[in-house]
Amino acid sequence: MSIEQDLAAVVKGSVGASGEALSAASHDASLFEVRPRAVVAPKDVDDLKALVRYASAHEGVSLTGRSAGTDMSGGPLTESVVVSFTEHFNHIKEVVEAPQGALPALPDDVAGIDVDVTGYAVTEPGVYYRDFDKATLEKGGQIMPSYPASRELCTVGGMAANNSGGEKTLTYGKTERYVRRLKMVCADGNEYEFKPLAPAEMAAKKGLATFEGEIYRAMSDLIGSNHGLLQKAKPIVSKNSCGYYLWNVYDEKTGVFDLCKMIVGSQGTLGLITEIEYALVKPKKHSHLLVVFLTSLDQLGATAERVLEQKPESFESYDDQTLKVAFKFLPQLMKQMGGNLVTLGLEFMPEMMAVLEGGMPKLVLMAEFTDDDDAAALAKAVAARESLKGLHEKTLVTATAKAENKYWVIRRESFNMLRKHIHGVRTAPFIDDFVVPPASLPAFLPKLNALLEPYKKDLTYTIAGHVGDGNFHIIPLMDLNDHEKTQRIIRDLSVKVYALVHEFHGSITGEHNDGIIRTPFVKMQYGEKVYRLFEEAKKIWDPKGIFNPGKKVGGTLEYAFDHIVKSS
Repeated sequence: MSIEQDLAAVVKGSVGASGEALSAASHDASLFEVRPRAVVAPKDVDDLKALVRYASAHEGVSLTGRSAGTDMSGGPLTESVVVSFTEHFNHIKEVVEAPQGALPALPDDVAGIDVDVTGYAVTEPGVYYRDFDKATLEKGGQIMPSYPASRELCTVGGMAANNSGGEKTLTYGKTERYVRRLKMVCADGNEYEFKPLAPAEMAAKKGLATFEGEIYRAMSDLIGSNHGLLQKAKPIVSKNSCGYYLWNVYDEKTGVFDLCKMIVGSQGTLGLITEIEYALVKPKKHSHLLVVFLTSLDQLGATAERVLEQKPESFESYDDQTLKVAFKFLPQLMKQMGGNLVTLGLEFMPEMMAVLEGGMPKLVLMAEFTDDDDAAALAKAVAARESLKGLHEKTLVTATAKAENKYWVIRRESFNMLRKHIHGVRTAPFIDDFVVPPASLPAFLPKLNALLEPYKKDLTYTIAGHVGDGNFHIIPLMDLNDHEKTQRIIRDLSVKVYALVHEFHGSITGEHNDGIIRTPFVKMQYGEKVYRLFEEAKKIWDPKGIFNPGKKVGGTLEYAFDHIVKSS
């Protein structure tokens, strides 16, 4: 029998092996094309268990979870079986608004910012964030704030698999901070619940004569025996999606052991997630932006330091190339913003004046200040602007939500405009998500630009980022039909940029994860000893290697190059 017939015999859900089904599952938002053998849409947890048992019994068959396909690293791409969650695992089971103080506060993140939990939601992984967000807002105005820029397209399961972050991460932290518990079908074909365990609970788990008990015993030994090495390996930046987060599993202060900290961000390489309980928060009702036009990167360090002292909720940036794109495609951007073209044109006068007075700014910074009182939010933004006196930047504070929206549209949409209007090239995310300590940016960015300069004839790109936590995105447009040149640029520039990131004690991926494109560089990030621990951890969870192989560990540049999609 064919694999399609085999799978149809063991699951109640649909099995697709047509050219159309396989083609749709061959792509995500990365620069790769990988054609699977079949696409399965499991109907329930029993289907997932049956799939795991089938893969375990058939050599060469592996399972790769997929939801919305918005990943930029090739994470949900496979040559074997795609397990699609959006068709049936798409239910929000419960949304709860809790009395004030009833739920424990979120654990401290790297930034050390306290966040009060106001409720929680239990969901299946194939729920789109836009639908999840609507449901949580209807229950007391709550949100799960770690949404990425693809918030209208991504799913909550993909957010957990990638450990997503975005414009609110500076204050609220990444997705790992919001997972209270989750359920997952593991390599033995059974579903288990994972959550933070106190010492007594942990002892009970380790005493189980089951695969679950084996996981807890082996992971406890691995982490305990290498505690010092792992703590030293932990990136010092506030955002990281590279490797397995072994250093986060055991909390020395509380004695809590939480394997969710490893599962989140693991890109489906440890099992198939079936349910997630997310903590929820209530965002502030009003916001105002402080916009800063930097004419020199020399101003960035002092500016960022002073703005961050005022505690903005988010602190974003885009570069001169992004602003040029915005000016070039101004009519299209205005159409996206809606409203009268004349009044919208007048709204862009501050940018025009900034260019006329000081030349094209090297960076435009957007610091968002929020409060439940509009006047208080405005006062915070004004105070931040006052703190910059003497630095000679051109600055402004937005008075209305409409004026604020203009900057968010430029930040989020200018690259899409560039991609849509330049023909014969396509997006090629490969150095798209690095992080360095924010204090290092004035020294780091000129060195980065020097590395990029020799490649400008082959790359068209913009630089945008979360300046508050030092996370920047470079997503070039390239002609991918010249495979030899494409491979040379990706290999050379990746090594150079990641070496620079390593020099500044950063991470090669803050939000987008490893996938096909960055797994070959995980060892470069952490070194041989820590990489071997990642391999051991993968083996503990997945002895036969059936879950999304080649991601996090075991991936090669040769495989990546063999699967780069052509531009046309």
